[in-house]
Amino acid sequence: LKMSRVLIVGAGLTGSLCACLLRRELPNKVNIVVWDKSRGAGGRMSTSRSPNDPSCTVDLGAQYISATPYYARIHSSFYEELLAQDILKPLVAPVEGMMLKEEEIVNYVTPHGVSSIVKHYLKESAGAEVLYDRHVTHIHRKDTGWEVCRKGGTPERFDIVVLTMPVPQILQLQGDVESWMGENQRRMLEAVSYSSRYALGLFYKAVTRIDVPWAAKYVSNNPCIRFIAIDDKKRNLASKNCGPSVVVHTSVPFGIQHLEEEKDAVQPIILEELKKVMPDLPQPDSIKCQKWRYSQVTRSVADFPGQMTLHSQPLLVCGGDGFTHSNFDGCIESALKVFEVLKSSL
Repeated sequence: LKMSRVLIVGAGLTGSLCACLLRRELPNKVNIVVWDKSRGAGGRMSTSRSPNDPSCTVDLGAQYISATPYYARIHSSFYEELLAQDILKPLVAPVEGMMLKEEEIVNYVTPHGVSSIVKHYLKESAGAEVLYDRHVTHIHRKDTGWEVCRKGGTPERFDIVVLTMPVPQILQLQGDVESWMGENQRRMLEAVSYSSRYALGLFYKAVTRIDVPWAAKYVSNNPCIRFIAIDDKKRNLASKNCGPSVVVHTSVPFGIQHLEEEKDAVQPIILEELKKVMPDLPQPDSIKCQKWRYSQVTRSVADFPGQMTLHSQPLLVCGGDGFTHSNFDGCIESALKVFEVLKSSL
C-alpha cells in the first residue's frame, strides 16, 4: 500500500493538531511533512526566550486560553489531555480589567509558554518531518499530486497539501492555486480580515522585582498600549533563579497606524508610552519586538466552515482560524474539519 505524502504548511495550532490527528488516526496511510516559514513552532502561539537567559521566556502572541461552557464540553478531550500533561493550568493570578462576559468561562495559562501546546501536538505526531525556514511560494499541479516550491530550495512533490497560514498568505501563493480557486471561493477568502498589533517582550535579570498588584491588566486610556502582563506571574511561575518577563500588546488602531514602519522605529514609541503607564518599571536586560500583521481574525470565512477545499483530487485544503474564529477552540474546530476531509480522501 502506497503511503500518501501530506504537506501541512504552518506549524501553528491548526497545523500541529492536524499532524497529530493524522498520526494518531491514520498512522499507516500517511507520511507527514510540516513546513513553517519562521524559525520555530507556534505561529501566533509564540513563546520567545531571552537572548541572555533561555529560561526566561515571554508569550508574545496568545496570552491565555478561555473555555466557554460549550467548548469545554465539546472539546473536553483536548482540554483533559493538556491538563493531564500539565501543559494547561487554571489561571489563578489577578487580571485587571478582564471582561467577564460569561460567568462560566474558565481561563487557562501555559506554565511552559503558550508554544508548549503546539510543541505537544508536534511531539504527538512522532515521525512527522517538521522543517522550519520553509517559505512556500508556488504550488503547481503535477501528475496526480502537487509540486510545492519554496524560497531558496528545490521544489518537492506531495500527494496532499494542507494550508494553515493566515488567509492573505494563501491568496499570495503563485502557481495553480489561483486557477483552482473558484470565483466564489476567492471572494470569500478576500473578505477575511485581521487586526494588526505590535507586541513587546521585555526580559529582566534574575534579581529584578516588578511590584504591581496584578499579573496582567487591560489598559483602556492609552492610545498605544492595550494589554500588559508580567508573564511569569501570569503563569504563576515566579522563580528566584530566573528574571521576570513582561509582555506589552499595543492597541489595534496603533498597530494599523504603524503597520508599514520598521520595528526599530516603533519600539521606542511603545516604550515611551509604557513609561507613562508604568513609570516605575525597571530597565530591561533585553527587548524583543514582534509585529503581528495578522493578529486576530476580525471577519472569518462566512458561516465558519472550518475548512475550504480548493481542489479535491489531488486534495488541496485550507484551514486555520480564518475559517472559524481566533482562539484555541476555533483552531481545534478547524483542525477537526480539515482532518475529516483528509480522512475521507485517504
